[in-house]
Amino acid sequence: MGTKTVLLLLVGVLGAYYVYTPIPDSFEEPWRFMWMATQIKTVTNLAVFAEQLGISHFMDIGMLYMSSQEVPPTSDENVTVMETTFNNVLVRVYIPNRKSEALRRGLFYIHGGGWCLGSAAWFNTDILSRRTANRLDAVVISTNYRLAPKYHFPIQFEDVYNSLKWFLRQDILEKYGVDPKRIGISGDSAGGNLAAAVSQQVINDPDVKIKLKTQSLIYPALQTLDMNLPSFQENSHFPTLPKSLMVRFWSEYFTTDRTLEEAMFFNQHVPEKSSHLFQFVNWSSLLPENFKKGHFYNSPTHGSSELANKYPGFIDVRAAPLLSDDSKLHGLPLTYVITCQYDVLRDDGIMYVSRLQNAGVRVTHNHIEDGFHGALSYYGFKIAYRIEDQYLSWLSKNL
Repeated sequence: MGTKTVLLLLVGVLGAYYVYTPIPDSFEEPWRFMWMATQIKTVTNLAVFAEQLGISHFMDIGMLYMSSQEVPPTSDENVTVMETTFNNVLVRVYIPNRKSEALRRGLFYIHGGGWCLGSAAWFNTDILSRRTANRLDAVVISTNYRLAPKYHFPIQFEDVYNSLKWFLRQDILEKYGVDPKRIGISGDSAGGNLAAAVSQQVINDPDVKIKLKTQSLIYPALQTLDMNLPSFQENSHFPTLPKSLMVRFWSEYFTTDRTLEEAMFFNQHVPEKSSHLFQFVNWSSLLPENFKKGHFYNSPTHGSSELANKYPGFIDVRAAPLLSDDSKLHGLPLTYVITCQYDVLRDDGIMYVSRLQNAGVRVTHNHIEDGFHGALSYYGFKIAYRIEDQYLSWLSKNL
């Protein structure tokens, strides 16, 4: 066997090793998923390499990749699309073209991206907003917000909250022909986090007279205390959102100081004085039995007070909606929660379902057995269309 043949064989083996990702048997499009996972892996590795060389911040590569997939606000035969600002926050507005004698439903949508990436202009967010507006005959407001690491909590929360409050003004609803009794909020991943957080905040805000009818949370991130939930253990290396990346997103939300990231990764960031908060994220009592199999609950390890004193955001209910007590959950609107089996955030959503039900909130939980984090955003995958259909069907019936 010649040298060239050996080298080609070696390159082929290494290439196959790099591309190969263990995939559950239940996945209906394994090769498509493997190719997508390889792309994510490549972008992540480039970001790590660039950061280690001091060329750029880790998130800069992700921002560059995401911005390359942004699209202009272009109207089509079904929907008119425009950009404007709601209380100085840039939003996209999607209005169905067909005539309607009655006031329309309104949906306020918040994109994901770990509080660091994404925008209302991202191709997949734009597609979902168009399809939602057209299928539901609804006015969709897709909001932006300032991103980490340039901006940290609570900036993202405040941008979304200020944008939502502007939308909920009577004169704004009249301008866009929206029924004030049929307004919902929705978001995916970090957007689901922000949707849950502002939904809690708006309940008791005396300045907001018009309340939300529904909230739809798509694989939301909801708690900062326990990075060792069963879902984190089972999916810690799953390609779309490994534990290391999720912890990095959480940490960047609060600070560029990577000591917080390290402490969160090893579950050593919550000080003893905040130990009472663990009752709200105790998976041993909040998860159904089938999600606890093979796992044993360990009492949390407490960290020093230094990180919590410097970055109190990670124990703030506006960043971690699961930390809200039952009395504040009671008034939340009709809720729809999507969780995916192969997702580190799976148990966040499931625990919130339990918390909301215990507080008397009507909840529909849609658990996707063959789902993975971000599945709704990967148009071209059969699972994306399936989840979208279930999501829009629920909104059609309940909003």
